[in-house]
Amino acid sequence: MGDGGCDGQNCVDTDGAQLQGGEEDMLHYEVHGDRGPFVLFVHGLLSSRTQWLNNLGAFTDAFRPVVVELLGHGRSPAPDDPAAYAPSAYAAYFEHIRQAVGADRWYVVGQSLGAALTLRYVLDFPDWVIAHVFTNTNAALAPPAWFERLRPAREQVVRDIETKGRAALESHPLNPARSRHLPADVREAFRRDFELHHPRGIALTMIHTSLACSVRGSVENNTVPTLMVVGRRETRFEDSRRYAERAIPHLSVLSLDVGHAVNIGAAAEFNEATLTFFSRHPVEGAHKSAPSGPP
Repeated sequence: MGDGGCDGQNCVDTDGAQLQGGEEDMLHYEVHGDRGPFVLFVHGLLSSRTQWLNNLGAFTDAFRPVVVELLGHGRSPAPDDPAAYAPSAYAAYFEHIRQAVGADRWYVVGQSLGAALTLRYVLDFPDWVIAHVFTNTNAALAPPAWFERLRPAREQVVRDIETKGRAALESHPLNPARSRHLPADVREAFRRDFELHHPRGIALTMIHTSLACSVRGSVENNTVPTLMVVGRRETRFEDSRRYAERAIPHLSVLSLDVGHAVNIGAAAEFNEATLTFFSRHPVEGAHKSAPSGPP
């Protein structure tokens, strides 16, 4: 097995991708599997392709997962231009990847900050998305006051990165390699990927992506069948969850007894729920606009 690591039944070797993006692509991406519809997977801040280590194996029999890494993260580049990190730019990157892999339409899965970016993509390019699954994401759904409280802390982290470099990232509470709640093999894979992160790219992500990716006020325009898988132990997401339930059309909700990293903490349940949701919205029967009412 490659540097992904994993010993569970739903694990795949993350180095075993059938196709990878080239130097001309803004984001590093990997395609797993060789049959079925494509599924885009997008991780969150300070994470990497390892986010999906315990999920991909459940999908590769019937789907082709497309796993991307955010700018400054893992194997993706870290451009100096702040505009490259804008959520609207990410939507364009995802659309470029869809075309590059040859997907007519595809499924989309987002986690945390990645969920904010997939929500933006789904709102900008709904015709190309069959169904969408996302997890806890205050970055997408919290009110403006949340961002006002977060900004000083993020700006301090950026200053720390400028003076301390990688050490500032290693001590950050969101560093998944420090988590005591992750399986040992996943934590070790995160540690190896963390060494690839670009401090400058992470700093730009913290300011120009995570503080600019709210879709609150836009989600009422959603036309894509959507499943929100909630880790209910993250109580600070509760207000955003209630907002999403009120505001997002065509939304189904599943609550699991885990925290923020829903797809890791309850991998089997997440995999089953996502696959079941996708089966209710097959490629053959998918429409470019969702019917009225919940999916």
